[in-house]
Amino acid sequence: MSGTIKDIADGRIVVTGYASDGSVEAENVETHSIMPKSQWSFDTYDARDFGSKILKVLLGDRFDFPKSLYAVHDCLNYFEKNKPNALIVDFFSGSGTTLHAVNLLNAEDGGHCRCIMVTNNEVSDAESKTLKKQGYQLGDEEWGKLGIARYVTWPRTVCSIEGHDVNGKPLKGNYLNSDRPMADGFKANAAYFKLGFLDKASVRIGRQFREMLPTLWMKAGCYGPCPPELSGQKIPEYMVLPENHMAILNDNSCFAKFADEVGNEPEIETVYLVTDSDADYRSMSRWLDVKQTYQLYRDYLDNFRINSRR
Repeated sequence: MSGTIKDIADGRIVVTGYASDGSVEAENVETHSIMPKSQWSFDTYDARDFGSKILKVLLGDRFDFPKSLYAVHDCLNYFEKNKPNALIVDFFSGSGTTLHAVNLLNAEDGGHCRCIMVTNNEVSDAESKTLKKQGYQLGDEEWGKLGIARYVTWPRTVCSIEGHDVNGKPLKGNYLNSDRPMADGFKANAAYFKLGFLDKASVRIGRQFREMLPTLWMKAGCYGPCPPELSGQKIPEYMVLPENHMAILNDNSCFAKFADEVGNEPEIETVYLVTDSDADYRSMSRWLDVKQTYQLYRDYLDNFRINSRR
């Protein structure tokens, strides 16, 4: 296999052979010199002892078959070893093991990796039948508060960060192979967003900027706390948000003033320019010395349309 070239994790590696344990040896890998095998067998990856039992300590019996915290920890560690500011997204987060593992990694190596978790708020089949017998329907508060997002994912996030169980009692013991007490929690911030449907007609006439702001914040990298909800009826002409490393121009007539303010804030990396004119966007973008700019059409639906030629 010597000399075979493969791509992995933003770089090129050269596979040179096999190690004595059967794993692949490689050169020019930023993270590790040996590629992981497709199956890992370690005691710490036992889902019962290091998945179910950890979650039971945090929340009680609320979720079946969570992954081992340390299995997820090691998977993430392999690919983000030299990327201390990586953004990790889990689209099927379930019990929230991924974010727990990211916080543990940051605590160990001093990194600042961020994590976005996405999950629905479904209840189990058994809970669904029980709720229906009690007269509740999907959409009722009693139904929603038992959904996985509100009943499992978010409580685990809060408890693991603050270092206590769901009843407020400090966690006992240390993390595995560490002198770090679980009760110490983590130096981390977390925000909970409930996704909903926006009215298409309102979006098309630009009346949903407030609702779109958290999405823009996430696209810019989730730096700092999410911008607070805008007050009043009028959308601001522009927003310069150094703490969030982003800025947004809603009124092109204010571009000169906007550009000056952005130029005085070196923390700004992402700029959104709201304009339907491609030419105006290119012209304004050239004046801005930032890492990246994005054109936001006034009809925000255009920004998220798939396979659009626009």
